[in-house]
Amino acid sequence: MAKPRNVLLVLGALALVAVLGYMTLGAKAPWSFLLPYRGEKLVALVLVAVSVSTATVLFQTITFNRILTPSIMGFDALYVLILTGAVWALGGIAVMRMPPVVSFAVTGGAMILASLALFGTLLGQARADIMRMILTGIIFGVLCRSLTGFLQRMIDPNEFAVVQVASYARFTDIETGLLWLAAPLTLGALALAWRMRRALDVVSLGTDTAITLGERPGRRQLQVLVLVALLVSVSTALVGPVAFLGLLVVSLAHAILPTPYHAQLLPAAGLISIIVLVGGQTVLERVLQLATPLSVVVDVLGGIVFLALILKGAAK
Repeated sequence: MAKPRNVLLVLGALALVAVLGYMTLGAKAPWSFLLPYRGEKLVALVLVAVSVSTATVLFQTITFNRILTPSIMGFDALYVLILTGAVWALGGIAVMRMPPVVSFAVTGGAMILASLALFGTLLGQARADIMRMILTGIIFGVLCRSLTGFLQRMIDPNEFAVVQVASYARFTDIETGLLWLAAPLTLGALALAWRMRRALDVVSLGTDTAITLGERPGRRQLQVLVLVALLVSVSTALVGPVAFLGLLVVSLAHAILPTPYHAQLLPAAGLISIIVLVGGQTVLERVLQLATPLSVVVDVLGGIVFLALILKGAAK
């Protein structure tokens, strides 16, 4: 088995190749135009990649389950519900004219409050509460999607286009105007996640073991929920909801680097996510001329991984 350090070096080299390919492949315009234009999109893609992978690793750690992701538990469904409700109440034109910062603040705040209200109250020190939280999250996602469908039927067909466009991941139409806010928030959340990496190693051993080792799982789980909601808010604000990206890249990280240590798992998942997102967008946009959206490819591969995990009984 290769050493974790060597694996991370290889992943880092592949991520660098993906970044260089995105910036240079098919470059025909002057670099004075390409550098800021492609650079902003590249930064946004990297932020989304690292945000989704980190949120998924953290969420799977506190739920003791490698098949669950924030998207599956309803975080993305809540985002679409908030957007649909805004279009229904204010109108499509008003929502389109709304400053991106206001939209980000509303959706991010709602996700944090919902995660604490629904999941935080169920994350006790007893292991049994985990299953109750999982069931609650699945029901919460179904409820959000049902309410979204109900509101969408009452929206004017012309205004429904606003909801339809924002309900899917859009890697070619990135909200780069939010980078000045999304970048420091993401970096701050990543710094906090990295700071608690050793505590997460203990939490992943189970509630009883963590308490025996002096860790307070309940407090740590609430902290993780806030970070997860924040990171998901950043990714959805920049490119929209991404259903299976987190499950795909984290599953690949566990397969390539089977380690229980978050100091190795977090960077591995982040680098794989950058390779998939930046490299995939480079190939589809520069080589295949956008023959198919990257979100479709990611969802297909992620769906296959999801089914494979279920069939293999990988849920823990």
